[in-house]
Amino acid sequence: FFHFYAGVCSALKLTVPSHTIHGIEGQPLHLTVDYNFNATAPEVQIIWLFERSQSDPKYLLVSVNQTVVTDLEYQHKFTLIPPNASLRINQLHFSDEGNYIVKVNVRGNETIAASQKIQVAVDVPVTKPTAHTEPSSGVVEYVGNITLKCTVDRGTRVAYQWLKNGKRLHAGPNYTFS
Repeated sequence: FFHFYAGVCSALKLTVPSHTIHGIEGQPLHLTVDYNFNATAPEVQIIWLFERSQSDPKYLLVSVNQTVVTDLEYQHKFTLIPPNASLRINQLHFSDEGNYIVKVNVRGNETIAASQKIQVAVDVPVTKPTAHTEPSSGVVEYVGNITLKCTVDRGTRVAYQWLKNGKRLHAGPNYTFS
């Protein structure tokens, strides 16, 4: 005979968004975090940290029983949204790209902890493109080559595509792309 003993399970489950979260520069970003545990806990501590590659994690804020203490450097930047552990980045900057680490400590009969990492990528909207020709006067029919240049001032993950009469142009004897 096998006898299974089911003791008081005090597992702490921490749920975060999977993969990379994309935010837009200048807009707020909400990192949704839920936690639950099946035991009574007189004390719940939530810690948020931020790390960039090749740098130590920085403390952003700490919450104990829903009383939030924010690092003074970031007090207007980050908001903890109780009763869960969600974090709001009030205005996203490109420098906010990196990993956000949430750690939840629950103290009951014993202290249990769980932590998760959320990767944040910041997208900069693409500005209106500008196009010009070289030579600027255009090309006389059947004579010489013309270069069309298209640039944007700002933007992440920019992809260029040339169309002629609504159809995509492909490289060939008449067109080269660089």
